[in-house]
Amino acid sequence: MKIRTIALLAGIVGTATAQAEHFNQAVQAALDSHPEISAAKNQLLSREQEIKGARSGYLPSIDIALGIGRENTQSPTTGQNEVNLTREEASISARQLIFDGFATRSEVRRQEARAASASHSISTSQELIALRTSEVYLALMAQVDLLKLAEASLEEHKSIYDQMVLRNQSGVGSRADLDQIAARLALANSNVVVADANLKDSVTNYYRVVGSMPNMSALGMPNAAESLPASLDEATELALANHPTLKTANADIDATLAQHEAAKSSYYPDIRLEADQNWNEDIGGVVGEDERSVIAIRARYNLYRGGADKARRKQTSYLIEEAKDVRNNTRRQVVEGLRLSWTAFESVNAQLQYLQQHVNSAEATKKAYIEQFNIGRRTLLDLLNTENEVVDAKRNLIQAAYNKKLAELRVYNSMGVLLPKLGLAQ
Repeated sequence: MKIRTIALLAGIVGTATAQAEHFNQAVQAALDSHPEISAAKNQLLSREQEIKGARSGYLPSIDIALGIGRENTQSPTTGQNEVNLTREEASISARQLIFDGFATRSEVRRQEARAASASHSISTSQELIALRTSEVYLALMAQVDLLKLAEASLEEHKSIYDQMVLRNQSGVGSRADLDQIAARLALANSNVVVADANLKDSVTNYYRVVGSMPNMSALGMPNAAESLPASLDEATELALANHPTLKTANADIDATLAQHEAAKSSYYPDIRLEADQNWNEDIGGVVGEDERSVIAIRARYNLYRGGADKARRKQTSYLIEEAKDVRNNTRRQVVEGLRLSWTAFESVNAQLQYLQQHVNSAEATKKAYIEQFNIGRRTLLDLLNTENEVVDAKRNLIQAAYNKKLAELRVYNSMGVLLPKLGLAQ
């Protein structure tokens, strides 16, 4: 009997351009629909409105007031007589900032820094979603190949089983051999069921991240636009310069610096141009119209607020140091994540050649065992064991191939440049 060999690794080595484009389409679909990114974008839009709100301090404030009611007056104006009149009021007032100790300027800068932080947070979310999409996409591809491997192994066991049935019927084989292959055949069937369930779970995971069901016929290994940096030091330098999480932390520092500057405004006078126009009638117990117009520059300066201004300045100083500490910790996390990703990539890359050697050697051994089994020099157990070794070797190679690609994408993500490397805009 000639037992068929399994050829499942061709799809791992390279894919068509259309398949690579399908991967990018999956990533883009996740970016367009994922709630985390939508929430980050809404946060940015909210902070952009806060910038407009802060800039409103440069513009004049205009108020109008109307009022009517009964007024009871007893004063020297009325000769100490009690006078009841219907009081009517109308006024318009305008206030224009001249100087407020740079409070408005500092608040605008703070809100601009917070908006920049939110913008970098979107980039961070996009990078993470792109990586999650890569994880579920590659896991789905791996499960497809593992199911094919399990099905091919099942066919091998069925072929051996049929051969052992014929041998047993002809009196050449033993009952023990038939029972043994029947047990292995049952296990192979079970492995197919497990592989199929794992594939269905992978489809569910894909839907959770991407938001749509995968096109199983267009799956293909993703290709990055460029190769990895030549060294870990070069990759670290790029990560510290480009990672959006670090940019977010730096923007948060800028926000606290502006907040500290705003806290100094209480040590300066507040100067505004004020204009008031009043149209009143029957005011203060005097019958008749009472109109007044006032245009003035007024300065207000607080002399004492119980130490609140000093405490505010100290508070914002501590907030600056806190933001710097967060930035420094983020820097460590970026370097840590990159080093771990780099080590994982180097490790799995080094394993691949040995795993390929294992597959080649196991297949050569299996071929030799088949020939020896057919002439009675090998037992059925030897044949089944080498078949299992071939399957295990190919399973390990399949998983390692996808792990290598995922490790490569993780390195890009740790550098904060996964989307540009995939040719997708942030």
